[in-house]
Amino acid sequence: MNRLTAGLGRALAHYLEKQTGRYAQFAVTPQEMLRRCLRPGDVLLIEGDRRISAAIKYLTVSTWSHAALYVGDKDGCDLIEADLRHGVRYASLEDYGHLNSRICRPVGLAPDDILNLTGFMRVSIGKTYDLKNVIDLARYLLPQPPVPKRWRRRMLALGSGDPTRAICSTLIAEAFQRIGYPVLPEHYPDPDDPARRELLHIRHHSLYAPRDFDLSPYFAVVKPTIEQGFDYRSLSWDSPSAALSPPSDQASPRP
Repeated sequence: MNRLTAGLGRALAHYLEKQTGRYAQFAVTPQEMLRRCLRPGDVLLIEGDRRISAAIKYLTVSTWSHAALYVGDKDGCDLIEADLRHGVRYASLEDYGHLNSRICRPVGLAPDDILNLTGFMRVSIGKTYDLKNVIDLARYLLPQPPVPKRWRRRMLALGSGDPTRAICSTLIAEAFQRIGYPVLPEHYPDPDDPARRELLHIRHHSLYAPRDFDLSPYFAVVKPTIEQGFDYRSLSWDSPSAALSPPSDQASPRP
């Protein structure tokens, strides 16, 4: 039975990893510009173009379906990610050169913490995930499962948890938790403090999704086109007069 369910799980994973035919490129950053801007410890969020990406974006109510940690190693080993079929592995920026992306940067990390963060990810390379829990994978077969919004995040933690760790950004969240850096903790007042100082409560890493790095108040959103110098006056419009004039269907203000 285990062999049968494992084989079915691998077949489902292969199906979910297939690319879809519909994808809109809105924020694709040129590779060299992206590479010059990235630093070790940065989280690269990806809007994926695979079948599973649509379900993750729906369940997390977000644009982002995947996350990888930038480590900046040589020979195409720029990123470390958790993949559904292959487990934790190196990936190259070129693998995501055609996709919309966003850089989320932890602020003020000490050099030792960066080494510990990237070291934890490197040690995790080669770790694979148990795909025999078919129920844990089947939830992603429907691009938009009929699940109320308040339950969608919990749905990511359904089942054995192994396929969830490979899909969601739990490994990266766990790496940051190990160095004491917050991602998106819960806040509550300290009952023993008369000044009502707030305490941070770390959520279990199985509940973290790619969008949490974007929403986090502790990560800076870095946009390469702005970081490397941007002058709107230097842009070349295909029709300068059209760019400066109001839409034709907009009524002119009355005097």
